[in-house]
Amino acid sequence: MSGSRRAAQAARARRAPRAPRVPRTGRAPRPPRRPWTTALAAAAAVLVGVPTVVALVVAGFAAHLVSTFDDRATTIDRAFPSELGRPPVDESGALTVLLLGTDSAGTSPTDAAPGVATPASRTDTVMLVRVPADRSEVVVLSVLRDSWVDVPGHGSAKINAAHAWGGVPLVVETVEALLGVRVDHVATVGFEGFAGMSEALGGVDVVSERSFSAGGHDFDAGVNHLAGDRALDFVRARAPFADADHQRARNQQAFVRGLVSGLLDRGTLSDPVAVSGFVGVATEHLAVDPGLTPRRLVEIGWGLRDLSPSGIRTATVPTAGGGVSDDGQSYVSLDPEGVRSLGDALRADEVGAWLDGQAVSAP
Repeated sequence: MSGSRRAAQAARARRAPRAPRVPRTGRAPRPPRRPWTTALAAAAAVLVGVPTVVALVVAGFAAHLVSTFDDRATTIDRAFPSELGRPPVDESGALTVLLLGTDSAGTSPTDAAPGVATPASRTDTVMLVRVPADRSEVVVLSVLRDSWVDVPGHGSAKINAAHAWGGVPLVVETVEALLGVRVDHVATVGFEGFAGMSEALGGVDVVSERSFSAGGHDFDAGVNHLAGDRALDFVRARAPFADADHQRARNQQAFVRGLVSGLLDRGTLSDPVAVSGFVGVATEHLAVDPGLTPRRLVEIGWGLRDLSPSGIRTATVPTAGGGVSDDGQSYVSLDPEGVRSLGDALRADEVGAWLDGQAVSAP
């Protein structure tokens, strides 16, 4: 090769860029990362990682609540009567839950003594909780425990005797026959649970229509902060009132409003300790039908996520004085026309409008 050719090749070699050194791993080194790309990568990691951690914590807490419910709540194996003759399923999406309260020390809320009307086997509270299809409100309807009704298979009797004669299924059948509306779910709760639930929430604010004393406690007309035994005596009180069960039912409705308002409080729902304590106490005294599972409760709760305390409305199934049975029992007479109009409103999913009409017609 001539000297001039070798000189030209050397010049070209000096001008050509060198190929990067390939490390022994066989991969080329990454280009240096600019500061803004480093920050972006870190932000992405946080945005992805934090929700993941939160989701895991929430999922773990939810699993704990489900486990607590499953471990402590009692299932009513046979909660409903035979399908033959029951009202049809409500296709509108409205929800009807029968809530039964028992007040018997040392007695399970599911205990029943068929055919024997003992205090331990009677229901002291009968409430129908109605949630319309649009989930705009919750209506709690009380049926006075001494209401004189037709108990299927037993004739006329006080409604609280149905549990003694046929357990929860007969109470469901009696209420369905009275109002002509199907009960979707049923739950029973011991009164002792009211004391524990109120304590788990740090007490609940309840509005009393009048001042009275019961169980060694004094209650003022207006707002009362209730917890523990004080709450229990408030919902139990009957003797101090001239209208007895009527005022007792209104007090129980007021307590339910206060309890639900306490649960709806954003501070309560965001406090895992408070929620866990409430669920733990409530389920110790609770029995539910097989379909009222934790998942079903979550579905119901999600549908009511925008409910405010003012959306909780209460009323009593219309009454018309009282009477005495042939065997000397004092009872409460129901108003046939009022019961019929309430049943019509329930079936039409217009119970809110019915309540508005009751308020207008009240003296």
